[in-house]
Amino acid sequence: MEIEPVNSFRTTVASPPPSQWPVDESKPFLSNEDESLRLFENEALEKLTKVHPLTPVCVFVPIISYLIWRGAYGLNLSLLKAASFFLFGLVFWTFFEYTLHRFVFHFESKNNRFLKNIYFLFHGIHHAYPRDSRRLVMPPTVSLPLSFLVYLGCACLMHRSVVPDFMAGFLLGYLFYDMIHFGIHHANFSNSLWQSVKKHHFRHHYSNKEKGFGVSSPLWDFVFRS
Repeated sequence: MEIEPVNSFRTTVASPPPSQWPVDESKPFLSNEDESLRLFENEALEKLTKVHPLTPVCVFVPIISYLIWRGAYGLNLSLLKAASFFLFGLVFWTFFEYTLHRFVFHFESKNNRFLKNIYFLFHGIHHAYPRDSRRLVMPPTVSLPLSFLVYLGCACLMHRSVVPDFMAGFLLGYLFYDMIHFGIHHANFSNSLWQSVKKHHFRHHYSNKEKGFGVSSPLWDFVFRS
C-alpha cells in the first residue's frame, strides 16, 4: 500500500481561494478545482476513498427511519420521551463532530512520518483539495463502523429503550453534516444564515485551520472560543 508523500502537496501552489476570504499566505493550498489526488496504487483501495455525495443519504435514511420506528413504536415509548432523546442525539452530534474534527482529524505529528501519512489520508487531503466532490462526504467504510461503535457506547450507557431514538437523531445530525459540508464547497447560498455557515467553514480552510471546527453548526466554536 503506497500513499502519496505527505509533503508532496506543499510543492505546488494553486490559484488563490476566493478573494472575499482572508488568506494566510503561508498556507499550502494545492487546488481549488473539483479535482483529486490519487492516494493508493491499488485500484480497489483507491475506489474506497471516493464516494458519490448522495451515498450517505441512500445508506442512512433507511437506518434512521428504522431507528425512529423502533424507538417510537417498537418499544412503545411516549412521543415526548422519544422526541426528547431524538433531539438529544441531534445536539450531541454537533459536539461529536466538533470534537472529532478538532482533536482527531487535526491531530498532526511533526516527526512521525506514519502519523503524518494517516493525517493526510483522513483529512489533510481535504485541506489540499477542498473542492474534490468525491471526497467531501464520509465513505460508508468509515461512517458505518464509526456509527456502530457509537451505538455500542450508547447501549452501555443508556437504557435500551432510548438508544434507537438517540441514534436516529445522532445519525440525522451526521447526515446533515455531510450534506451541509458538500453544499458549503459546491453550492451558492443566497440565505444569510447559510452564507454565515459557509463563511465560518471557509475561514477554517483559508485563514486559520486551528479555528472554526464546527461544520454543521458553529455552536461549540463559540462555547470553546475556537
